[in-house]
Amino acid sequence: MNLQEESERAPLTRKDLITDQAVRWCPGCGDYAILAQMQKVMPELGIPRENIVFVSGIGCSSRFPYYMNTYGFHTIHGRAPAVATGLKLARPELSVWVVTGDGDSLSIGGNHLIHTLRRNHDVNVLLFNNKVYGLTKGQFSPTSDAGMKTKSSPNGSVARPFQALSLALGAEATFVARAVDTEANHLQEMIRRMAHHKGTAFLEIYQNCPVFFDGAYQPLKDRQTKADELLVLEQGKPLVYGRDADRVMKLNSRKLNLYPSRLGVKDDGVEVLHDEHNPDPTLATLLSRLGPSEGPTPIGVMRDVDEPTFEEATITQKEALLRDQGPGTLEELLDAGDRWEV
Repeated sequence: MNLQEESERAPLTRKDLITDQAVRWCPGCGDYAILAQMQKVMPELGIPRENIVFVSGIGCSSRFPYYMNTYGFHTIHGRAPAVATGLKLARPELSVWVVTGDGDSLSIGGNHLIHTLRRNHDVNVLLFNNKVYGLTKGQFSPTSDAGMKTKSSPNGSVARPFQALSLALGAEATFVARAVDTEANHLQEMIRRMAHHKGTAFLEIYQNCPVFFDGAYQPLKDRQTKADELLVLEQGKPLVYGRDADRVMKLNSRKLNLYPSRLGVKDDGVEVLHDEHNPDPTLATLLSRLGPSEGPTPIGVMRDVDEPTFEEATITQKEALLRDQGPGTLEELLDAGDRWEV
């Protein structure tokens, strides 16, 4: 029985999406949690299995397609967005997911990622961020903290870490969000939101590498500290956080930054309501730059706006040209435009 016949017979279950391949990640790797949530959510979406494709580059995360019982590509380093772009243009009915890591997509693949985001292809990008190169045994990556000691930076990295969400917002991606691998329900909701977004959906997932950078996000995961360290974004609500829900991020409009304060305290700042649908990405960009030294770390949807996709714009342009100029012939096309003799 092929995939088409099987999908018509019965709704998918999580079991249908599990392959017979042995999962080759280290014990305790955050990739397990992400894979489990993806296999749990996918059947809810009602997408036929033959219409789902996972595309990856190189790195630990990029083994993902082997473990999803769908179609998939394991491509070359950093080029997964390029392959996904071509696939989506050729087969726009497919649900296309790019799985990549911080080393894969923010170094060698940075250019491909930027242009996928700005063009607004209807693909979903999952960026696994563990702040280190795991597959190649622990070198510092584009998102490693300044001063981080690794095998390739024994005296501490001197570079500033890449802010992945700031990059996505700078490219004006239409859906930008963050999740943590251990927040299972929240991660499931982010995957659902991505799947329903029309355009490029970009999700950064903080996840653990137990071998080369164990505990990178421990304050965000520890039950004793995470309430004070995580800011869970909710549409239309103020930026409240803390164990007693008595802390709030306020906007200082003169300095144009967000800073931590207490509810009910009068100072120079103003409370703002989170608006993920605001076409102006300024506040979302301020949120994307928050971290342990500035306040809590935001998770959730920072931006979700509607814009035509690259595929839609291409089809609209083609239809307009056909109306104005007719179908034409190949010879007319070749003979059109400027010509010169040499």
